[in-house]
Amino acid sequence: MTALRAAKTNNEADNPSSPVLRFGPDKPLKLDAGTLLSPFQIAYQTYGTLNDARSNAILVCHALTGDQHVANTNPVTGKPGWWEVLIGPGRIIDTNRFFVICSNVIGGCLGSTGPASTNPATGKPYGLDLPIITIRDMVRAQLMLVDHFGIEKLFCVLGGSMGGMQVLEWASCYSERVFSALPIATGARHSSQNIAFHEVGRQAVMADPDWHGGKYFEHGKRPEKGLAVARMAAHITYLSEAALHRKFGRNLQDREALTFGFDADFQIESYLRHQGMTFVDRFDANSYLYMTRSMDYFDLAADHGGRLADAFAGTKTRFCLVSFTSDWLFPTEESRSIVHALNAAGASVSFVEIDTDRGHDAFLLDEPELFAAINGFIGSAARARGLRA
Repeated sequence: MTALRAAKTNNEADNPSSPVLRFGPDKPLKLDAGTLLSPFQIAYQTYGTLNDARSNAILVCHALTGDQHVANTNPVTGKPGWWEVLIGPGRIIDTNRFFVICSNVIGGCLGSTGPASTNPATGKPYGLDLPIITIRDMVRAQLMLVDHFGIEKLFCVLGGSMGGMQVLEWASCYSERVFSALPIATGARHSSQNIAFHEVGRQAVMADPDWHGGKYFEHGKRPEKGLAVARMAAHITYLSEAALHRKFGRNLQDREALTFGFDADFQIESYLRHQGMTFVDRFDANSYLYMTRSMDYFDLAADHGGRLADAFAGTKTRFCLVSFTSDWLFPTEESRSIVHALNAAGASVSFVEIDTDRGHDAFLLDEPELFAAINGFIGSAARARGLRA
């Protein structure tokens, strides 16, 4: 099964199981690294129908290891879309009412140009020859996709974690194109602790002998062990101590006594190993390096002289920010600092802190308070936008 999924993932890089928009040399993507990416492509999914006024479009931005398959079966894993609990016919983000767009970010591995994509100059995967991608670069590419649909103003842009960073970038750089914004479990910059965890993950990948300096495809290899360790370390940051204790405690895994060895004696060990093994089936190792780096480089205030409020100067966008009490990856203080900046900029902003022990990953789970907050905000914004119920 691993080899089959790996083959599917490799194929998805160039020929995704979703619509794809290709841009030739006449429409290069300008990157923050100071170079042009051309040609390039964006893989995406849409749900629902764009109305005649083109005023009901919602852009969903995915997190670090997400993809465009937000509300449909994933072609690699066969699992439901990662936010099907929220998006679909009759759901809170009702695709009978809204036109939902979700694209694979530039630098990803499921159809948008990334390190696993074929470099037209060499006929081989880009590997580390792909320039570093930033959150702003991802948003620039998304803007080109939105323009393709003839949408002048998005009704809403929403996303969590790295997706939330994209939402903030949209609201800062293209506020006139965003009616409402919903950043969830995110921050205006990556903390030194978050950068540190990402560096541990990258070093795990690069220390794997099968990484081959990023050219593992040319060697017929994949740095699966290194990527699995990176995923295990990162997954711990998505959870909380309370949730780990509630779910696993110190329970043993399929045994009644300690083995006095290094097998997975504890359930938490077995769980993390499973998370690592299943992750390498669906994700490209070099994409993991690029995605984590894009988050590390994100610092919205730094682009505005260190004053975050200036990033939102003059904005007419309506905001709702959501944080979780047990999220230590992006703690509530991160969201509060954004709220304070928006208040200083005179923006329309609401803020919800949700009490849960499920950690950072709560935004992907069935959280009634989260759904109530999104439902209330979307409903209010839709009325203000003049969208029929």
